[in-house]
Amino acid sequence: MNVEKVSFKNKEGQELVGRLELPANQHPHNFALFAHCFTCTKNLSAVRNISRSLTAKGFGVLRFDFTGLGESEGDFEDTNFSGNVEDLVAAANYLSEHYLAPSLLVGHSLGGAAVIFAAAELNSVKAVATVAAPSNPIHVKHLLKSDLQTIEKEGVAEVQLSGRNFTIKKQFLDDLESKSLPEIAKSMRKALLVLHSPQDELVGINNAEELYIAAHHPKSFISLDGADHLLTKKEDSEYVGSVIAGWVSRYVEIPSEEKITSKHDVVASLDLDEGFTTRMKIGDHYTFADEPESFGGNNFGPSPYELVSAGLSACTAMTIQMYAKRKKWNVQNVEVHTSYDKQHATDCENCEDDAAKIDTFTREIKFEGELDEKQIKRLLQIADKCPVHKTLHSETQIITSLIK
Repeated sequence: MNVEKVSFKNKEGQELVGRLELPANQHPHNFALFAHCFTCTKNLSAVRNISRSLTAKGFGVLRFDFTGLGESEGDFEDTNFSGNVEDLVAAANYLSEHYLAPSLLVGHSLGGAAVIFAAAELNSVKAVATVAAPSNPIHVKHLLKSDLQTIEKEGVAEVQLSGRNFTIKKQFLDDLESKSLPEIAKSMRKALLVLHSPQDELVGINNAEELYIAAHHPKSFISLDGADHLLTKKEDSEYVGSVIAGWVSRYVEIPSEEKITSKHDVVASLDLDEGFTTRMKIGDHYTFADEPESFGGNNFGPSPYELVSAGLSACTAMTIQMYAKRKKWNVQNVEVHTSYDKQHATDCENCEDDAAKIDTFTREIKFEGELDEKQIKRLLQIADKCPVHKTLHSETQIITSLIK
């Protein structure tokens, strides 16, 4: 996973700050936009875990702080629910201009209500997922019940939420009163996934029922049995992320990847516009080879020399364990650390000049187990006898022909 700090302007020209998470081994096939809960920030652990579950499935995810929260500019006391929706639209526009318009919106708690309103304004959005969302934004009033009279009478009050003080103005409540989430959900006509815990003590499960009934098909409901409102258990938020990724695959376009085949043990395939990012089939396993970003690659996979080093490390470990088992020596674990001292991209500049290459593999081995000095010395000798080690030391031939 790659994480980039990004910033963009809201409707009022204030800077909003976010984190854009990208898959570690591919270009994103779709982008998702995440709306955090009321008074939360983009760094809530549940928000991070859900985002990372989505990036693991190939999504790019933008999570950001609403105006007046976290790293974003503005005063929270001057914001309202409508402003949150506008912030989401601004974030979507940022993705459209710099990457790809979002096809998925995900919202937690009040952010769940906000993404439904935002989806109505964003044509690129194909699917919406809400987590522990109220069936109407006005639900927030019950969090402020001890201060409502002060807000109504004086127009403003300082309230404590989640151990922090926030200034809430009457205009915030007036804005909530003007929003009807069931009406928007009914007219949305986009795929909806409602996730909610029956044990949610802050936003009751009846909210999920009301939201589900209001929406048109296609719609789905998933019970988050045992989870709390903020999804404080890591396994709960990771589950939410994986469920959303699986569900949304029916509603967004995910390009199918053509599987490469070969009668040989290994095949590599590289398109003109992919730089160094090379599709690989190694035995029955599919992966990528690449170069680091410093050499113009995407770093979506190991470099060619790292693959060679990997073969040496794996073969060394297997050979040592085979020998130790035959001798009935106590080797609980063997680690083989290998590196190559030159970068492949640099070598290619002089690949016709054999003298320019000095091939040096540095290999370090660690044993866990009850071994004496004599046994350790012997196992280090056995390391040099692994088949890949011998191949690297022997004279080899590569026979090349054209496939017609």
